[in-house]
Amino acid sequence: MSDAPKTELALIEQEEKAAPLRPEVFTFGDAESVLDRRDLSAYFEVWHNGRWYEPPMPMGRLAQVFNVSPYHRSAVALRVNLLVSQMVASRWLGADDFERFALDFVQMGNGYLENVPNFSGRIAAAKYSPAVHTRAGVASDTYWFVNGALGQEHQFAPGRVFHLMQPDVAQEIYGLPEWLSALQSALLSENATLFRRRYYINGNHAGFILYINDPLADQSMVDDITDKIRKSKGAGNFKNMLIYSPGGKKDGVQIIPIGNITAHDEFTAVKSISRDDMLAAHRMPPPLIGIIPQNSGGFGKVSEALDTFYLTEIIPIIRRMLRMNDWFGVPILSYRDWTCADGRLIQQDGTIVPAGGTGGARRP
Repeated sequence: MSDAPKTELALIEQEEKAAPLRPEVFTFGDAESVLDRRDLSAYFEVWHNGRWYEPPMPMGRLAQVFNVSPYHRSAVALRVNLLVSQMVASRWLGADDFERFALDFVQMGNGYLENVPNFSGRIAAAKYSPAVHTRAGVASDTYWFVNGALGQEHQFAPGRVFHLMQPDVAQEIYGLPEWLSALQSALLSENATLFRRRYYINGNHAGFILYINDPLADQSMVDDITDKIRKSKGAGNFKNMLIYSPGGKKDGVQIIPIGNITAHDEFTAVKSISRDDMLAAHRMPPPLIGIIPQNSGGFGKVSEALDTFYLTEIIPIIRRMLRMNDWFGVPILSYRDWTCADGRLIQQDGTIVPAGGTGGARRP
């Protein structure tokens, strides 16, 4: 009776050994659509709760990606700095409120200014309202300040908030930033950098399998090797380790890497391609944000690139922002003329004045 279980176990082991191995093929990494049905349905209508409309994209997420990449941050900062450098403060709109308004408009695609009246009902000041917390009301010409984390909700008086947006083709309630098409590239660049950091923080990098089949190796030796490997990870890594096994075989200890360590996931290529995508979305000349040329010819004169960028990119933003003068009914915003490297002047409406006089002024 006692030998029966052993006999059955032996038969099962023989059957498992006799069973032929079957090859297995599988696939991974199926293609995914850029715009799946869930994202497409978000554009059918802008959801509201009866008091205000929710933005088509979470404003908090757009604020978080402000620092997602040095190229994106620099491109946004350059636009804001050029606007601030030429802005002329007035008694109604201060430089600090304007700078915050300009940053929101470039980064978030929406900028808000509140018309604070005086005792007579006329404008006393134009105050900045953060785009991350400002919502367009369902009622006509109303806006709300919403801070969900603190539970704060405040409705502005009707007709008191100026809203400047970068137009979206799917809805007219909120704007979306022009650089949004490069968001995936910016996130890819961030992921590549985070992977690279983990690669160096981890003492084993991509990882490996330490295979020991030396018959002279006992449990004590294996435990010592395991302890040494654990101590070599993290801070103070790249330590050397000696394994001494007298009479051991040539392949008694093997290191089998996991994946292709030498490829490093093509880190440089990923960073370069994602950088080019972000520069294209921002329409940013590379020398203006400190990118080093990879060829001997360089990028040309930085001053000429800056003048062209101001004319083609900053002037359109200036002309959009000047709409607030009509909305507020007073000239609360104006800009200084831009002096080009060749002496020409670019006025705030885009008129180009030749060097040395006003004759022959032209619009671009």
